[in-house]
Amino acid sequence: RVLMPLRANPDIKKACEVLLYVAARVPDLYAALKVIYFADKGHLSEYGRLMYGDSYVAMKHGPVPSLAFDIVRDARGRADGCYRTPPEIRSDLTADDRTLTPCRVANADLLSESEIECLDAAIDQYGGMSFAELRAISHREPAYQAARDNDFIPIEAIVASLPDADDLLDYLANG
Repeated sequence: RVLMPLRANPDIKKACEVLLYVAARVPDLYAALKVIYFADKGHLSEYGRLMYGDSYVAMKHGPVPSLAFDIVRDARGRADGCYRTPPEIRSDLTADDRTLTPCRVANADLLSESEIECLDAAIDQYGGMSFAELRAISHREPAYQAARDNDFIPIEAIVASLPDADDLLDYLANG
């Protein structure tokens, strides 16, 4: 049964604020994207919703937030993703193949207290890990293992990997 389709139009402005918030603390591109995955998973577990409605893809080195990665691609000059970063926020972040550099401070007013709490927890737990450590941890994720390479990870697979998955699945299915 399909429960809660991910939003067809995730909040790109909030996604940018999340990227800016994380990049200011975790400039490593790979680590920043993993931090967002784990923060979003934590937010879903604790608060019953994703932070900005991103979808996750099972890529070679682990789960990747699709919209956030498209914003990074735009920042790297490779606008070839599904989403296009609006011109008014395109210059907020620069990136190369390894590093994210925020060009302004994230607008914390656009992030809820629960989102900042989950971002900070994921930054503390995962932000200082090496590529190899993050790759190993993310590859052990049951949700990652439930998807084929380069396919979207079903939201049900992410939920199923959380504590109280049955209650959360019921909540998401029935509101």
